Formats: sequence, structure tokens, C-alpha cells
Amino acid sequence: MELKRIQIFSGAQLKYIAFISMLIDHVNNALITPMLDGSGFLLYLSNIFSILGRIAFPIFVFFIVEGFFKTKSRKKYLLTLIVFGIISEVPFDMFTSKTFFNPYWNNMMFTLALCLITIWIIDALKKKIKSKALWYTVSIIIVIFSGLSAMGLSLDYDYHAVVAAYIFYIFYDKPLIGAGLGYLSIIKEIYSVFGFGLTLTYNGKRGKQYKWINYLFYPVHILILGILRFYLNI
Repeated sequence: MELKRIQIFSGAQLKYIAFISMLIDHVNNALITPMLDGSGFLLYLSNIFSILGRIAFPIFVFFIVEGFFKTKSRKKYLLTLIVFGIISEVPFDMFTSKTFFNPYWNNMMFTLALCLITIWIIDALKKKIKSKALWYTVSIIIVIFSGLSAMGLSLDYDYHAVVAAYIFYIFYDKPLIGAGLGYLSIIKEIYSVFGFGLTLTYNGKRGKQYKWINYLFYPVHILILGILRFYLNI
């Protein structure tokens, strides 16, 4: 497959595609799914929204790995994810559970932060462990530990995100293999194939990005959806 022919989207364009997908998915989960009565137009609409909503996850995980390699400051990148994870938690609980505190389901910013920490540790060990076989063995152990931590912390997408990030990291220079194995790692979400496929359209250019929109979009839109859930009592 000649990837250059389909590498047409910048990082900014792919992120905003992911934002739209995420918004569609969250609208479905917050406002449509609670009102389903088993059949009819709403069920049809919910199914379409659910399919479109599967695009976002692979793209966001893909760009965590991309950001790891290209950010000017990994520490600042990680801190920003954690800070916005904290900011997003109450809105996330309002949106998902119609409560102000739910320790049994925590937001995606924390998941992405854990993904970044995981590949950072693995990458640091790569320089210290001379044996490739040993390094791969240790890296898999770290991924297992991080995956279990994600499950224990009840993070959104739990170990699936950690595994996908690891695959994107390992096959950073082989995007077709990375996307294929990444999809297989979460194949139960069958329509995520569209998101993994879109990572192959990345042309390596950053594009015109709006930093604060990138970070504020997540907490702001789930806060609005959370308020609507309370207001509409659904």
C-alpha cells in the first residue's frame, strides 16, 4: 500500500475530526441513549452516532505517541494532561453518571496521561537495556502493569488505550502495521477501524492548531452535556 497517496491530513485536521467524532459519541451517550425505548428513529440515530463515535479513540491515542516524539517538553505535556484531567473529572461524572463524584469511571485525560507515562518509561529503558529481547520483555511487563493500573483506576478505555499506545510506539515507523495491530487489540469495537484507518492519512505536518481549544474542548463540551442531563432529568 502506497501510504503517500492517502497521507492528506495534517495533525490539526485529524484532531478536529476526532473532536467531532467524540462530540457525536458523547451526545449519543448523554442525551439519546437514556431515552431509547427499544426501537424507532432514536435507536437508528443512536446506532449511527455510535459508529461515528468510534473514530475518535484511535486518533487521540495515536497523537499521544506522536506528541511524545515531537513535543518540546514531555514534562509540560504530561502535566497539562493531568491538570485537564483534574479539571474534567466533575464534568465527566456529571455527563456519564449524572453525579458530581463517581470514582468508578474516570476521564480520558487521565488515560492519555497514563499512556504517555508508559511509553516514556519504556523509551527511557531502551537506552539502558542493550539486549533487544530483554527490552521487549521488560516493556511488555510494563504494559501489563500499566493496563492493570488503568483498570484499577477505572480509567476510560482502561487497558485498551495502553496497549494501543504501546503498539503505535513500537511501530512508529511502520504506521500500517501499527494501525492494523492497534485495531486487532480492540477489535470488539469493530467500527474503530475507521479511526485506525484515518491515522494512516496523517501527513506528518502539525497544521494550524489552537492549543487552548484542543484542551478546553473536552471539559467544556462534557460540562454542557452534564448540565443538560441534569436539566432534562435524563
